[in-house]
Amino acid sequence: MTDTLETATEPAVRARRTNRRTVSPLARAGAALRLLGTLAILFFVMFPILWLTLTAFKPDREVFSTSVVFTPSLDNFRAIIGGQNDLIGPMWNSIIVAVVTTVIAVPLSMLAAYGFSRYKFPGAKPILLGIVATQFIPGVAIALPFLTMYRDLGLLDTHLALIVTNLAIVVPYNTWLLKGFVDSLPLEIEEAGRLDGCGQLTLLWRVITPLAAPGIFVAVVFSFLLAWNEFLFPTFLARSNAITLPVSLMTLDQPDGVLWGQMAAAGLLVMVPMIVLATLVRKHFAQGMTLGAVK
Repeated sequence: MTDTLETATEPAVRARRTNRRTVSPLARAGAALRLLGTLAILFFVMFPILWLTLTAFKPDREVFSTSVVFTPSLDNFRAIIGGQNDLIGPMWNSIIVAVVTTVIAVPLSMLAAYGFSRYKFPGAKPILLGIVATQFIPGVAIALPFLTMYRDLGLLDTHLALIVTNLAIVVPYNTWLLKGFVDSLPLEIEEAGRLDGCGQLTLLWRVITPLAAPGIFVAVVFSFLLAWNEFLFPTFLARSNAITLPVSLMTLDQPDGVLWGQMAAAGLLVMVPMIVLATLVRKHFAQGMTLGAVK
């Protein structure tokens, strides 16, 4: 019996070995191409960041040099942190605006998403579509109305104006995003919570919020990212008191020329919070981007 099985399997084994020898060079070529493609993408993504970092630590005489061997200097950072082109004020403005925007936007979006997901009311779908449609309006088209409104209210060049404007952009997207997560949660969990005596707010806080944590992490990252990197609206709505860090980079373009070393150092300051945030929540972010996509 054993000899019969071995005899029967020998042709199949030989066929697999033959196929392996035939396909193996193609497979190796494909793997090599994938590796080269990955390295090329990595190069184009990482090279500007690497060059920005090198420029930030170069002395003034080395800024326009392509050499990667030089004596590192902190002069550029000293110039923008307490120096001649101090950017501490704009950096604090960016932190305040980004943090407050995130703290307000995420709970509001979660409440709105839960309402659209769990309650049926007339006009729910058109209202949700209208909320999503606001994301397709160009920022330039609404910058002037915001400028006129805040000027009449006396809110120009204030943190409040920037926070409210950011909320008008962030909350609609977060609402649409978080609704997908709430939709994917089974109703039986909420029914069990109600049987245990949970009120609506307790149910939302202790049951729904932990289950939707990956989506909330995504909303936090998006809110902070948009508020931190926003350039258009602070340019229109801030003059001096509320100017943010991305806008303040333009002050380094002076009549004598662009201070490229200090510009690079300031660019690193803009990047650092996002790199730290992405490192802390990368696992939750990857899960959150896919969890709500499929029910």
